[in-house]
Order: sequence, then C-alpha cells, then structure tokens
Amino acid sequence: MNILIAGGGIVGRNITKALSKDHNVIVIERDQALCEKIYSKYGAVAIQGDATNINILREAGMDKVDIALGVMSYDSENLLFSLLCKNFGIKNIFVRMRDPEYRDAYEIAGATNIGSAVDMLTKKFILDIQNPEIRRVASLRNGKAEVSIVTLPDHSGMKNKQIKDIASHKDFPDDCVIAGIFNAEEDKFIVPRGNTNIEAKNQLFLVGTRDSVTKAYKVLSKK
Repeated sequence: MNILIAGGGIVGRNITKALSKDHNVIVIERDQALCEKIYSKYGAVAIQGDATNINILREAGMDKVDIALGVMSYDSENLLFSLLCKNFGIKNIFVRMRDPEYRDAYEIAGATNIGSAVDMLTKKFILDIQNPEIRRVASLRNGKAEVSIVTLPDHSGMKNKQIKDIASHKDFPDDCVIAGIFNAEEDKFIVPRGNTNIEAKNQLFLVGTRDSVTKAYKVLSKK
C-alpha cells in the first residue's frame, strides 16, 4: 500500500518504522533534520514541507495514496489535512486528535479513523482502577470489541467445569466467548472446545464487548 504520513514527530516516526518494511511510506515534515533522520533510519521518502499545503500534497503523489495519516502537533493542522485528503478522494484518513472537542469536526472533514490519546488513557485508567483483574489486550471501536485476559481464581465455582457448561450459565453473556486458555503450569496454550475443562489459575482469553467481558468475569470469579 501507499501510505502518506503528515508529521515526522515521535508518533509519525514510530508509525513509519512499523510500516516502511512492508509498504511504500511517504512522510511530509517541516523540519529538514527530521526528514533526513527518517530517510536514513527507515528508508522512507521524506518530503520537507507543510502537509496542509495542497501543492506539497500533489508533490507527494496524493493521487496514488491508499491511506493518509495526520499526526501533526495541532488539531487545526490535522483537521485541514483531513479536508484536503477528502478533496483528493482518499477513502482511508487516519488522524491523531488531541482535543476531544474536535471529534465532530474531524468526522465532517472526512476522517475515518480518529485516535485520541486523551480518550484512550482516560478509559484505560478508569477500567484498570474499576476492574484490575481484567487485562485488556486489544480494544476496537471504543470497547465494541475487546480481547482480554483473566485468571480463573482458586475460589471460582467454575473451576473444573467444561466450557459448554460455563457458556450456558444463566448469567454468562451471550456476546462473549472464551477463545483461548493458557495453562501457565504446563506452559501450554489451548484452543478450547465445548468439552474442554478449565482449572484454577488458568488464564482465559475472553472476546466480546467491554461490558460483556466484565459480566463474564463476574461469573467466572463467583464462588
């Protein structure tokens, strides 16, 4: 894929590092020293200039871009970048949002994926404080889909029971599944079936919505 990144700061450089091995990455950055650093370290094309300047975007080959990412320092810059990308007909526009007040504006401007450090940190801290037993591995669309790991407590009334019996428990949510089991004592990962038993201290991989994972853990941790 052809990927354009507006902004060569810490976020932009880390994204470039991760993607440049498998994709054609072009970075637009005002600072010449950062452009040289990006090219020398990652081999990505780095253009010195302003990513909110339509002529610079044309120079970067916007007509061939599959995904554009706006990770500049200010929301006003990323917002204008989104509008210009929309004007070029780019279907996948990713932006870093600093101030949540800009969310509606970003959506109107055509951003299809909005990343907010404030939202992510706030939600993570609140969830970790309220449910320290649940370790969230991945979250999509603000908790509409999550992968979490929980450890089955020694006192659990569900230990030594089969997956199918746990799933049929009246309080176990229908929109959550036990997708994997890690037996730490045997250092073994198990893909469970209905007749698979779970034991105390097994680590369970739960997949579901944020609320369903929390409800599932309440069932699993009940005496």
